[in-house]
Amino acid sequence: MEQDYIKLIFGLKLKQIRTDRELSLFGLSKLSGLSKSYLNEIEKGKKYPKPDKIAALSEHLDVPYDEMVSLKLDKNLAPIGEILQSKLLKEIPLELFGIQESTMIDIISNAPSKVTAFISTIIEIAKNYSFSKESFYLASVRSFQEANNNYFNHLEQAVIAVAKTYQVDLTQPLHSKELEEILVEEYGYTINTSELESHTALDNLRSVFVPKTKTLLLAKHIDDAQKTFIYAKEIAYNYLDISERLYTFSWIKFENFDQVLNNFYASYFAGALIIPRARLVADLKSLFSKKSFRNTDFEHIINNYNASPESIYQRMTNILPKDFNLKSLFFLRFSHKKNSSNFKLNKELHLSKQQSPHANETNEHYCRRWISLKVIQDLCKSNKSHEFGIQISNYPNEAKSYLVLSSATADPFVAESYRSVSIGIQINNQFNRKVGFAKSKSLPTTQVGVTCERCTIQNCDVRQVEPKIILSKQKDEKIADVVRNLQEKFSN
Repeated sequence: MEQDYIKLIFGLKLKQIRTDRELSLFGLSKLSGLSKSYLNEIEKGKKYPKPDKIAALSEHLDVPYDEMVSLKLDKNLAPIGEILQSKLLKEIPLELFGIQESTMIDIISNAPSKVTAFISTIIEIAKNYSFSKESFYLASVRSFQEANNNYFNHLEQAVIAVAKTYQVDLTQPLHSKELEEILVEEYGYTINTSELESHTALDNLRSVFVPKTKTLLLAKHIDDAQKTFIYAKEIAYNYLDISERLYTFSWIKFENFDQVLNNFYASYFAGALIIPRARLVADLKSLFSKKSFRNTDFEHIINNYNASPESIYQRMTNILPKDFNLKSLFFLRFSHKKNSSNFKLNKELHLSKQQSPHANETNEHYCRRWISLKVIQDLCKSNKSHEFGIQISNYPNEAKSYLVLSSATADPFVAESYRSVSIGIQINNQFNRKVGFAKSKSLPTTQVGVTCERCTIQNCDVRQVEPKIILSKQKDEKIADVVRNLQEKFSN
């Protein structure tokens, strides 16, 4: 363990033993002969006493020496020990969120019982919802994105520098051949497009990188847009001098938080290189200048880049807050198996605040009125490669409305599976100022909920189950009203 954590654990144990004995620091000082300030520093994890001092504490507190120096904590402090021994505070770059590790340690040492209760609660919730370490890392990155409005200027500038260094024309669509030449000529890569095909267990992987020989193994069946994105990420890892990285795409598992963060940085860089900021800003300004919305205008933007619809939507979450000051927005990605009634929300991002459409882990039924689900259902019935939809979603319970754009495509790696990506922009004064078609009567408008179980919409023709959570709440309120009336009646 880190030496700082060993000090902290000793200090926590000493403080717990002292308080169990109902001793103040002054009282323990008189008892042990050690100064009050020295004992205070021990308890805060700033100092670790020498063996003779530990022996004195052991004798006067009537606790065996071995128990005093043991790293084993009792059940009240065990959750803190788990956090410290897992090195979680080391793995997560707290400085990204403006937090110093020493501050966290001070919080833990100053209120160990309260922090323990909090950590125990988090661990219990995590267990109940199968919340893995990877999930925690991904949630941390998502919070980091949201805290920065999902815009990272140093990566935007790095893209401009790369384009200048390697003479990449950012005004034209980018294709894999141009990036492959950079990887081979500048970074000594070898590209192999045949090896992965012979390993059926790797069917879901698009690429594997072998660092020792700088060999990039590519799945044979990926299209040029996917290949371009993989190449752009590899350029990011090299140009940004990232060594702590993932070697497969899609990822199998994360070893530490740096890999998760660097994977995000590389993906952001790749999106910014393939979908340059200046071009997308111009495209969106043109779209927003129109008084009415036409599907073909937005589909033209999607087709203007050698990128998947998901990459376009993700890039919009970078651009809209920065260049249009549209910060109240969300991004969702759903997956769906054909002939299944289940829709899985496996990626989400909320800027400014947690908007109404969000993931739940209690097997509730997402609102079938969402355009995110409609486009998947439409795609299942058609032979199209891409299904696009748009609607204004009104949430009556919250008095909020969002313009939601959504695209559905087949999952190229899972048979008879589909996925949709959506971006929702809250309709407010800023939206009305920036978007010419904001008040267009041609936009379909729908009353929506979050899940059927929590929805108050009456006579919904696509409802999957009864609103049991709402009904339960109403029942409780009715009981409370009756009890209140009885109390008033018999209080006179």
